[in-house]
Amino acid sequence: MDIELAKCECCGLKEDCTQDYISQVKENFDGKWLCGLCSEAVRDEVNRGKKQFLCMEDALKAHMSFCRKYKSNPAIKVADGMRQMLRRRSDLTSSSSSNSSNSKKYSRSTSSISYY
Repeated sequence: MDIELAKCECCGLKEDCTQDYISQVKENFDGKWLCGLCSEAVRDEVNRGKKQFLCMEDALKAHMSFCRKYKSNPAIKVADGMRQMLRRRSDLTSSSSSNSSNSKKYSRSTSSISYY
């Protein structure tokens, strides 16, 4: 099993991967290799349901454009990507549940607190 260094075509992150894994990722993203975070962000765009992106190609182009904005500091770019992805997922979760279930979800029982 040969290990190669693969560079994400969106954010530039480098990862050690097998050739089989690199090929598999490229098959899913129009011949481009994406790191795990960027691939999740692109899939998230495709699956958002707002019909903004009808295909993988459009979502990939949009994410690559987003990544180009932050080329000067990859850490900021990755953090912003995670923030956006978590915000979208949070919005989907909160819109599907009612307010009463949300208040129960975050309530804390005093009987579960231990004092030492």
